[in-house]
Amino acid sequence: MEAINQSLFLWLNAPDHPDHLILSIAIFLARDLIWAIPALIGIGWLYGGARTRQLLLVATASAILGLFANQLISLFWWHPRPFMVYLGHTLIAHAPDSSFPSDHLTLWWAVAFSFLAQGRHNLGTGLALLGVPLAWSRIYLGVHFPLDMVGAGLVAVASTWLSLRTAFWYLPPAFHLATLIHRKIFSPLIACGWVKR
Repeated sequence: MEAINQSLFLWLNAPDHPDHLILSIAIFLARDLIWAIPALIGIGWLYGGARTRQLLLVATASAILGLFANQLISLFWWHPRPFMVYLGHTLIAHAPDSSFPSDHLTLWWAVAFSFLAQGRHNLGTGLALLGVPLAWSRIYLGVHFPLDMVGAGLVAVASTWLSLRTAFWYLPPAFHLATLIHRKIFSPLIACGWVKR
């Protein structure tokens, strides 16, 4: 399996002299695109109704749970990144920590799958599909193996399922607390009608 993983990595990894445009796109996807998730959740919270805010809290719980699961996995099954075994080309800096599963893709797909599971099919599908070039970029730039992305997908599915199954327990108090904090922090903007109460 490891031989297949490494062969796929070398096939997808950047060549000796990558095209400048492709490299720029890959760096944007690998490093900057992830900020769309907190921006999406923040904007959705400020301008969405109660149902949207609850959906966003469940999606956030799914992402947090997925990242926590990744930490546990790395404790019990540590896997080096490509540059740690001197394989391929590494074109962005990264800490020499465990590569499996990918935190970036776990977070991205946990939110996407949560939206899908909660009935936001257009948004969920769009995000899920965007996860594919994000996964490619992390491999292309030399910081992940292909199987890291498969692992991220499996963790994202599991965290989405668990966050939905346990929502009855954590969602009411979390929504109540988040609403109180929102109204306290944004009371001037709420009074002006710039954000929803």
